Formats: sequence, C-alpha cells, structure tokens
Amino acid sequence: MKTLTGESYAKVRRIADEVEKVIVGKRDVVELLMIALLSGGHVLIEDVPGVGKTTLATALGKAMGLVNKRVQFTPDVMASDITGFTMYNKHTNGFEYRQGLVMCNIFLADEINRTSPKTQSALLEAMEEQTVTVDSRTHPLPKPFMVIATQNEVGYVGTYPLPEAQLDRFLMKISMGYPTLEQEIDIIAGRQTENPLSDVKPICSKEEINDIIEGVRGVNIEHSIYHYIVRLVSSTRTHKSVMLGASPRASLSLMRASQSCAFVSGRAYVIPEDVLKMVPHVLSHRLLLTQEAKIRKITETDILGEILKSVNPPFSRDAAN
Repeated sequence: MKTLTGESYAKVRRIADEVEKVIVGKRDVVELLMIALLSGGHVLIEDVPGVGKTTLATALGKAMGLVNKRVQFTPDVMASDITGFTMYNKHTNGFEYRQGLVMCNIFLADEINRTSPKTQSALLEAMEEQTVTVDSRTHPLPKPFMVIATQNEVGYVGTYPLPEAQLDRFLMKISMGYPTLEQEIDIIAGRQTENPLSDVKPICSKEEINDIIEGVRGVNIEHSIYHYIVRLVSSTRTHKSVMLGASPRASLSLMRASQSCAFVSGRAYVIPEDVLKMVPHVLSHRLLLTQEAKIRKITETDILGEILKSVNPPFSRDAAN
C-alpha cells in the first residue's frame, strides 16, 4: 500500500489549478472528476450542449499526463470499434489483436445514448473489470482507466436510454451547468486569439497517479462511517417513492468516493461531511422512481434529501477540533 504524502496533496491541487485554466469557475466539477478518477470509477455528465464537457475531460487527461481518446457515439459506431478486433496477418500466418479505442487512460464517450445498446454494452466489461475480451482472449486496459460519458438532458429523439445495469457502473452522475455572466465573459475573452488547452501542462506522470490512487485506498474510515454509508444506501430500498433502490455496489462506490473526497480536502481520514457531499452524485442515478412519484414530480434529489434528514450521521471528528 502506497503512503500518501504532502506532495501528493499538493499535486492534486496543482492538477485542479491547471484544469481551471480551461474550465472557468467550475472548481467543484473539476474536483468531482478527480475524485472519480482517484476512486477508480467512471462519470456520467448529463447537461446541455456547449458547456465544456469534452474540454473538461481533455484538460483533465492532459494535466495528468494521461492518454485521452474520444468517440462521438452515433448509431453506426460498432462494438468492435470500442473493444478492438482480431484480423488475419498473412506474414505471420496467424490472427492478431488490433486495439480498440478503449485502450487508453481516459475514454470520452460523447453522447453515449445515441449509439445502439450492443455498442453501449461493449463498455460494461471495460468499466467493471478493466479488461476487454475479443474472440475468447482477454486483454487488460491501461491503468488508470476511466470512462467519462456525456449525454444531453434535452433532445431524446433517436436515443437509446442507458439501462439500470449500465447506469449502476457509473460512480457518479454530475452536471456542469451554465457559467455566470462574469465567467462567460472570461471564457470568450480567453479564447479570442488562442485555445487555453494549449497552455495546460502535465503536472505528474501516469505512474504517480497510480501511486496516489493506491494510497487513497488507505484513507482511514471508522466503523461508524461504514454503518452510516450502509444505512443511507439501504434507506433508498425502503422509501415509498422508490421502486428500485441502490445496490451494494452503490455502498462500495459511496465509500470509495468518500475516501477520495477526504483526500482532495487534504485529510487522511473520512468524516460524515465527505459522505454527505458525495451522496447526491453517487446515488441519484441509481434510483428508479415509482410511477406515482413521477406523476407527483418528485425527484431523486427530493428523496435523497429526505433520507439524509432521517439518517443521523455519526460524530464528526472535525467537530471536536
């Protein structure tokens, strides 16, 4: 187990600063993406077009010295484009594996809901096992590996909604939102003569990021925090407005995200506030509401708010300091 140092914390802050050269005024979103990467998870970004989803993913990979690949998902994108394929090589008189686009560190699946379910499902093994299997042969993906998928919250004509099983593979679902007036002025002024992406410099290497990810697994969690996480997740399964609650995978995801949140906040231990901060992003997309709740316009945010009020958090270590 790698040990986290003060230099590790400093590098993460510098990475966020570097990404903010491009993504103006969205420090919270940048940190959420970093939390997902450090947790070994994937992110679904649902938002309107043009708010910087693709630019955010590109800048994050560049600041971490990682290999980025982007696919614009359309109905004609095939599963083999993602996973790769085998083809005959007449020089060696044998079949060779040709890598697919998923062989990278950060895989940006743009408008993932516009491709067929078969192509969507090609990502399931990669997201869960970090491998791809082609013609009965399994190929490991590079480490770290992260899927950042985007979909627009409007314009669902000709789309294939992600099934619950695939949504559950995403550690988080987030939204960027529109910038403020001042932020938007800064954005267009900064792009008058050049693209700020060209100014983003690598802060660390792939090996250093892998060491930090391993170290984050050692962030301390007291047993009372485990109990708090499980009570929150299990409460989604008994809520009257929820037809399908969060799975045990959600409990594990919430734990991992809370560890990474603590690390990004400069701590080597998890407090209840870390869990509270992660709940909306980790659990909202895992809930399937009843038809009555939809008619009454009850949202996942409303339900999670009720649950957070009903489940008392354990004593916060920071409260004593």
